[in-house]
Amino acid sequence: MRVLQLGPYPPPEGGINRNMLAIRDELQKNGHQCSIIATAKSSKIITEPDVYHPRTKMQLMSLLAKLNYDVLHLHIGGEISKRVLSLIAACAFFGRGKSVLTMHSGGYATENAKTAKPFSSAGIIFRRFERIICVNPLMIEMFEKFGVKKNRLRLIYPFVLQSPDSLVNVPAPLTDFAEKHSPFLLTVCLLEDTYDLFMQIDAMETILRKFSDAGLMIVGSGSLEEKLKNAIAAKSYSQNIFLTGDVEHKITLHLIKRADMLLRTTLFDGDAIAVREALNLNTPVIATDNRMRPEGVCLIPMHDSEALIRAIENTAYGEKRKTIEKPDDRSNIVEVLKIYDEIFAAG
Repeated sequence: MRVLQLGPYPPPEGGINRNMLAIRDELQKNGHQCSIIATAKSSKIITEPDVYHPRTKMQLMSLLAKLNYDVLHLHIGGEISKRVLSLIAACAFFGRGKSVLTMHSGGYATENAKTAKPFSSAGIIFRRFERIICVNPLMIEMFEKFGVKKNRLRLIYPFVLQSPDSLVNVPAPLTDFAEKHSPFLLTVCLLEDTYDLFMQIDAMETILRKFSDAGLMIVGSGSLEEKLKNAIAAKSYSQNIFLTGDVEHKITLHLIKRADMLLRTTLFDGDAIAVREALNLNTPVIATDNRMRPEGVCLIPMHDSEALIRAIENTAYGEKRKTIEKPDDRSNIVEVLKIYDEIFAAG
């Protein structure tokens, strides 16, 4: 079986591309082939077999037309603009009965669950897909209102739960920062407006009054990198904030396990993979309430600095977490491959 996936390709690292790479690994492990078309600009392009980086819309369309595949799987996240909707339509057209869509954008479901209509342009496009993978129950409700039949919808969470690889070496600057700061606060995300990072930076002033050794590490890259560097440099406590840039996922897992807390402050978010990974590694999570967070997360209102500070204080003063080793879990990825098998068998 040959599968073509479309979506963001690292770097930068992100939840969607980790899901795509996990699917590719599982396909290859089972003797199948997988090609990838990057639909967003990678910060560094490395030539790899069966990975394509089209620079224009026409190049992307040409690849869709000429590549050989049995199943086409499109991954979409963030806000669904007209440009993104046109990409979804193109994949539905070229897929022709063998296409799968994973909607990673929980925020899109929140905005459209009540207003979705079957004869809207989005509804007509979504119904062209053979299967749609939803990452939370609210999406199921939304797609049904768009007119998608229940038997074409699947609820599959987009994460693999795994322990950090003991053979991976974490770079010294990262381990040194983690060891010198307590509590060690960690944020893993793209450096974009969505993640309300300037609020976290400003909140550190108050946090440091309570915990003089506290440190905030922000892992990721994005369009706000220079602005964030400047904002951090302007603070008297800049030495307590570490903007790392892109970090490989295998290293990020070690940081998540080591952190005293994972912060997830967002203005628009779905079921964040970093949140799931932290909970799996017994790391406390403080996150903006988007009505989709899993059990065990400390929820705060959107863009509420005081609530963030209180949550950090309460977590720091709370019971020390217990380390419980859990087996790796790839069951979600196996469920995706079952969908491919269904489509391939129907052929």
